[in-house]
Amino acid sequence: MYALQFMRFNSTVDHRSALAAETARFVAVVERADLSTPVPTCPDWTLSDLVRHAGSVQRWFAVLLRGRIQQPPTSRDVELKLPEEAAGYPQWLADSLAEATGAIEAGNLDEPMWAWGIDQHARFWVRRMLFETLVHRADAELALGLPVEIEPALALDGVDEFLVNLPNAFFFAPRTSELRAENRTIRFSCPDGSRLVRLRPDGFGLEPDTDAPADAAVRAATAADLLLLLYGRRDRSTAAFELSGDHGLLDHWFTHSQF
Repeated sequence: MYALQFMRFNSTVDHRSALAAETARFVAVVERADLSTPVPTCPDWTLSDLVRHAGSVQRWFAVLLRGRIQQPPTSRDVELKLPEEAAGYPQWLADSLAEATGAIEAGNLDEPMWAWGIDQHARFWVRRMLFETLVHRADAELALGLPVEIEPALALDGVDEFLVNLPNAFFFAPRTSELRAENRTIRFSCPDGSRLVRLRPDGFGLEPDTDAPADAAVRAATAADLLLLLYGRRDRSTAAFELSGDHGLLDHWFTHSQF
């Protein structure tokens, strides 16, 4: 992988408070819903499965944060304290946030810590937990036919978090290792900003955007649309997106970038 993938963008998002807000929104969406409702964006899952996954991830991340681990974990086994009935899952998700908050507040988030992504500090896990929660909140809303609303600054921060860390996702998303090409560029943009990804023979990553034409481009109507597209929650053939350039390159990207 090449050095430009280590780019970081300044963010105005308070990831800790945004995590709390997103979890509260998630809980509010599912607490009165039929938890047996299928979730089309997560095939074979119901809302019950979705909530259990989101809460389990928060509790696992909390364990990692409390230990400020310096090496990859050897197990994902944690005490989940699952309720006996699915009806208790919304409150259990709220309690999962409490577990995570305690871990977040247990130390300095600027402390060095192992992470699978670029940012090798405890703060990586708070940001990762935020967008894991946000995307699954959107899954719940989509399953229930509700509108998905994401503030532009938060959505654009999520776009950065996804694109910066994607080159390191190969160990659980092996198809990302095939995102290679002979110096081809893709521009992802929306009214709030644009990001340029370059695919090279040795890998891919973000680099500073310029006015130079890209080999392929996706322009989204909103930052929220762009974030949800990158996560496979939007169809790029809809009116929310304007595609240009090499469509084969875009096919290659979207076929291999999901996790």
